[in-house]
Amino acid sequence: MSVIPLVFTSGWASGINAYAVVLLLGVFGATGVSDEVPATLQRTDVLIVAGVLFLCEVVADKIPYVDSVWDTAHTVIRPVAGAVIAALLAGESGSLPELAAGAIGGSTALMSHLVKAGTRMAVNTSPEPFSNIGMSIAEDLGVAGVVTFAIFNPVAAAVIAAVLLVLGIVLVVFLASRIRRFLRRRAQRREERHLAESAGPWPPG
Repeated sequence: MSVIPLVFTSGWASGINAYAVVLLLGVFGATGVSDEVPATLQRTDVLIVAGVLFLCEVVADKIPYVDSVWDTAHTVIRPVAGAVIAALLAGESGSLPELAAGAIGGSTALMSHLVKAGTRMAVNTSPEPFSNIGMSIAEDLGVAGVVTFAIFNPVAAAVIAAVLLVLGIVLVVFLASRIRRFLRRRAQRREERHLAESAGPWPPG
């Protein structure tokens, strides 16, 4: 069976949380749940590093604005991770050229990463932190659920990942106006603050 559905799903998930994907696939392979997981992902040192970085992401991803900084830093990391994971999966199965698999996984990871980053920018405009935490938990559970499902039914999981990706793109487009309003308000507040500081204190009456 072609590995394309698993490559696509892992790419989508890597764009959201690449460390969780490495950790989940590695554990599934090491425990014998799946024989399609490359040996590289099952190595103990890889699992330890992925686990530590996953814990760092769990914390950073739930703090407003820190999550956006984290996303910015991972604009390159997540697509590269998606491409590498996809290439490893293709090399293990032999049903898809590794270069093609890397292109699919990397581009899908980039799209889902941009969706996540854009959504978080909009969520961060909310004055309370609970929506941010809720969004992060939903993303973590979504990645875990879809990747786990992909091990047992890769085609259905790929369909779910594709639907979620499309819905995410639509959501980001919808929220783009909110992001622009937030940036305009912030720029206006800065300008007002600058004008107030430049005017100085009112002269005594």
